[in-house]
Amino acid sequence: MIAAQDRADAPVIIAAIVTHFPEAPTSAPGHAAADPATRLRADFRATSEASLAFAFANSSSADPGDSDVRVACAWLAGPRAPEAWHLGNAYRTLVLEQSESAGDIAGAAQSIYADLIAGVRGSSHPYLLRIWNYLGAINDGDGDGERYRLFCVGRAAAVDATFNDPPPAATAIGNDNGSGLLQLIALCGREPGIALENPRQTPAWSYPRDYGPVAPGFSRGALLGADGATPRLLASGTASIVGHVSQHVGDVAEQLRESLRNLEALLAVGNERSERVFALAGCEALRVYLRHSADLAVAQTVIGSSGLPIERVLYLRGDVCRRELDVELEGVFAPD
Repeated sequence: MIAAQDRADAPVIIAAIVTHFPEAPTSAPGHAAADPATRLRADFRATSEASLAFAFANSSSADPGDSDVRVACAWLAGPRAPEAWHLGNAYRTLVLEQSESAGDIAGAAQSIYADLIAGVRGSSHPYLLRIWNYLGAINDGDGDGERYRLFCVGRAAAVDATFNDPPPAATAIGNDNGSGLLQLIALCGREPGIALENPRQTPAWSYPRDYGPVAPGFSRGALLGADGATPRLLASGTASIVGHVSQHVGDVAEQLRESLRNLEALLAVGNERSERVFALAGCEALRVYLRHSADLAVAQTVIGSSGLPIERVLYLRGDVCRRELDVELEGVFAPD
């Protein structure tokens, strides 16, 4: 554990974990031998040896473990065990929570990201690889007063030039907490990853002014350990967007199919950058966030015919940062 700085508005840093798993898989032909320090794997197995485990509302009756992070997105279907991340000591995770003052999400975002940057830069793991942001009432407010847009403003005010060169993979989802608490989970590394963009989509960090005074700060994905025996591709929150325009508004099945096309395009970029083969079938863990719980059966039907391993797909209740969209995907992929 790391104690929060001694001031009232400091975020609570719940966990800072550096775990070394000595076992390592056999190296793949033509690639370096596996280094246990750079090991990264995600699954839904028992979490006693996990460095980080995401536990979702209503997902399990088990007592939370020391590595569990509780996320206020309700479990709808899929594995009930926490989503467990097994990390070598080349990685470190930080979990922060920041209370909002009178609903000031911009101020909360600026504060939490300032502390994140201060805690990571100059440390043994200075590179931000993947970030999850969870906030309540994400779509409340109109125009530039929408809470997600204000969150982006606060984040941009706090981060440094390194953060944006290029930004890490990330997700921002509205949870069921209501306004008042911002939760951030960050995966950090000793070495930088390879930021990935999707040729079907405009980079989020270069969105036009239509989407707010500050463009969102994230890349579409990250490739970790590309030169080693155990690379992983981490897909950011992926929705039904082509270019920068939302597609299939009002049709959750088509939104999900478009999201899957975007995911496949991102995996193809990962193949080019790593000279490995990433495919939907290699998914270790996939989250499907649904705005409306009633869309679960439709989502399961689409996912069931996608080629994804359905036993590794977790369905959660969560609000997409674009109010007109109803579904978003994110995942962890291993190469064939």
